[in-house]
Amino acid sequence: MKIAIINYGAGNIQSIRFAFERLGVHPFLSDQAEEIATADLVIFPGVGEASSAMAKLKATKLDLLIPQLTQPVLGICLGMQLLCNYSQEGNTEGLGIFDTDVLRFNHGVKVPQIGWNTIDQLKSDLFNNIADKEYIYLVHSYYAPLCNETIAISDYGITYSTALRKDNFYGVQFHPEKSSAVGAKILENFINM
Repeated sequence: MKIAIINYGAGNIQSIRFAFERLGVHPFLSDQAEEIATADLVIFPGVGEASSAMAKLKATKLDLLIPQLTQPVLGICLGMQLLCNYSQEGNTEGLGIFDTDVLRFNHGVKVPQIGWNTIDQLKSDLFNNIADKEYIYLVHSYYAPLCNETIAISDYGITYSTALRKDNFYGVQFHPEKSSAVGAKILENFINM
């Protein structure tokens, strides 16, 4: 099985790779459209700022490739946010996979949200054998509101989308690579798609 991690300078690439290796699979890093397109599964990671991340994708034309992928794609953190229509962070146009905008937390909560939070109302095979109210690890200042593509929620001042899905595209706001056994199970479920 070939698992590609899109390499566009996102900060969490190595920790994601190590998380998969702990599960016995060895993903490859690539910024080459031809290589990524031939993978069985694609990971779209992200830590950083939305507009600069999108600029890096455009520089390598990966912004054109990603929406055309037909294999399962998992966006993580900023990767999930960039799959949305738009982000308030840096006034950034997204890739338009998920039909929602990404907004900044402004509900009287400390920003960024850093640490453990529960995940609830799980609606996808991504969450096979995961119970509601399990804890996942998050670091983010922006969030996707509830929408038709929401497949999991969390609460932080408001209820928001912790995970999204449309067709072969999945997105998680949390970091499965830092979410202990629950995160490992989610990655295993993704491998088994």
